[in-house]
Amino acid sequence: MEIKFISDVKKQECDILLVNMFEGEETSNDIANEYALKQDKFEGKFGTTYLLPTYDKQPAKKVLVVGLGKKEDLNNNKVREAMSKAVKKALQMKAKSLTVDFEGINLDYADMISEGAMIADYAFDKYKTEKKDRLETLYVNTDEALTKKGQKRAEAMELTRNIANEPAQYATPEKLAEIALSLGLETKVYNRKECEEMGMNAYLAVARGSAKEPKFIHMKYIPKNPKKRIAIIGKGLCFDSGGMDLKPASSMLTMRDDMSGAACILGVMSKIKEFAPNVEVHGIIAACENMIGPDAYKPGDILTAKNGKTIEIDNTDAEGRVTLADALCYACELKVDEIIDIATLTGACMVALGTHASGIMGNNDQLVKKLIEIGEKSGERYWEMPMFKEYFDSLKSEIADMKNTGSRWGGASAAGLFLKEFVTDDVKWAHLDVAGTAFIDKPIKEFCKGATGIGVRTLIKYITK
Repeated sequence: MEIKFISDVKKQECDILLVNMFEGEETSNDIANEYALKQDKFEGKFGTTYLLPTYDKQPAKKVLVVGLGKKEDLNNNKVREAMSKAVKKALQMKAKSLTVDFEGINLDYADMISEGAMIADYAFDKYKTEKKDRLETLYVNTDEALTKKGQKRAEAMELTRNIANEPAQYATPEKLAEIALSLGLETKVYNRKECEEMGMNAYLAVARGSAKEPKFIHMKYIPKNPKKRIAIIGKGLCFDSGGMDLKPASSMLTMRDDMSGAACILGVMSKIKEFAPNVEVHGIIAACENMIGPDAYKPGDILTAKNGKTIEIDNTDAEGRVTLADALCYACELKVDEIIDIATLTGACMVALGTHASGIMGNNDQLVKKLIEIGEKSGERYWEMPMFKEYFDSLKSEIADMKNTGSRWGGASAAGLFLKEFVTDDVKWAHLDVAGTAFIDKPIKEFCKGATGIGVRTLIKYITK
């Protein structure tokens, strides 16, 4: 989709002219007022739409009215969702061009218009012989700088969604490394031998059962005189069979999405130079596969992580936290101020929060609360999970410092406490568990079935705030 900035949207020839209506108010379009409001009593309730032809009385072939509800209730999320609804309706009409004529809306919502349009226009049809209809042109008269910010975030999300939607035969550790190297950043990809030399025995144990070589990826964005240094880490399990504790066949079907955290980091880092924040950012991914093979790690194995702590393997299917352990240690050694990791980590978090919210926890209340606040305004809900020390009891081991999993109860919190063992006390840290939100099995709001690109908007806005 190409976004074009024009001065007079009312004179633009296009397939559909999009106008907004608040409850109890008229639109900016005479035809819409005559037919939608006066004749058919269209009320403008949030998310409702009304389509009518212009009868050659206007440059646009049709007018689409989208309801925004009560004016006083308008916010970022509503503008973005309404825009997405309108684009989906336009696509049903086979429209190729859409002009936006929103009035009575604060200029601060310009990025929500471009972001919402691009999210709704997304389709992963790479492997389809028949491609989905897409919008070719979006005409707007919104603030250009802000509109482009929304466009950039949506482009980052598109890359993230594409990677997470790809089958594991394509999105291998090597492919993730290849994508990282193509982003124009200072990037180092460590091979197995180099990771062994750094003491990443936990991460490498998970990778042992796969024929695919593990790739530890470190991308850097370093401006002059940064105000702080942040590491963002994404879980990079390109496929998770469960290992020796093999998953049921039905549970493996979407395990290509187990690297959604890594895909998020690649999406964020793909646009970091364009946003140019005065923040040093390190994007880190410990990419590998958890498979069954002659050298696969086994239940009962004892692993030594990069910081010297030992882990008894209680279940090989709790592998993501084991790979993140070494990634967190590596990030701490960079002497960063903050670490944020994002991972499809626990089914327990999905049981607790479903598909409408991600879990969040950490060792710094201010960081956690700020991410929740930014996420809420970005359309990404995060709910803080407790980190009571009692949850660690289920991870206690008689023969090692800890087990990698334990009781069924409080599993998301226990996983968070496991990760905390690999973060030094002087680093602010937050953990995002996106197991229920990274990949959806039916459309939700502006998103179609499949990968959602969760985390991209929150991390970009946090880093660039």
